[in-house]
Amino acid sequence: MNRTFDTDLLEAQLERVEDPRRFLKTIGEIDLLNDDDPKRVAMNGRNVGYELFFAVQLTRWVLKLAPEASEALMLAARGQHICRWMIPREDYTRDRPGYLKWRADLKKFHAHKVSTILESMGYGEELRTRVSDLNLKKGIKSDPECQTMEDALCLVFLEKQFAQFSEKTDEEKMIGILQKSWVKMSEAGQKAALGLDMDEASAALVKKALQE
Repeated sequence: MNRTFDTDLLEAQLERVEDPRRFLKTIGEIDLLNDDDPKRVAMNGRNVGYELFFAVQLTRWVLKLAPEASEALMLAARGQHICRWMIPREDYTRDRPGYLKWRADLKKFHAHKVSTILESMGYGEELRTRVSDLNLKKGIKSDPECQTMEDALCLVFLEKQFAQFSEKTDEEKMIGILQKSWVKMSEAGQKAALGLDMDEASAALVKKALQE
């Protein structure tokens, strides 16, 4: 069984990568690790790790927003949350400083893990550095590829996570989260967000957040 998901979508991008076989093998290695996530969800008739599901959704959004995405951006998207469950939120204090420390540690962890995989696959230092910069989200609002990554992350949240998250979060906090996410997004990302097919309650909350 092929360990790489969305093969047809990825194969359409192969003319822009340096070594197609290496690229697909690298994606497969990232997918394999993300499929180890103990949290399981259904995807394409299979029971898969949640972070694999997330990586596939993020890749799809990156390619919707940037059909000519570089090899570095596609690799960064696939590994943006690699093995995220290994650093649980519960290991940090339940306050703002704890949350920020958790997020900072996660970004470093993801960037290092992806870079290690890329090095094992024979990718050079220049590409590895570029992928790490994208995983660390250096250059939001100034780097178009980094902005695409941020837009895609926000869109996955709105499309796949927002409804469930809002059920256990008070309205005021959700409005704040939405407003902060909206500011981070580009005009293209915002346009895509407004076109999402959301349930009535979620759509109403988004509308309220944008009106305040």
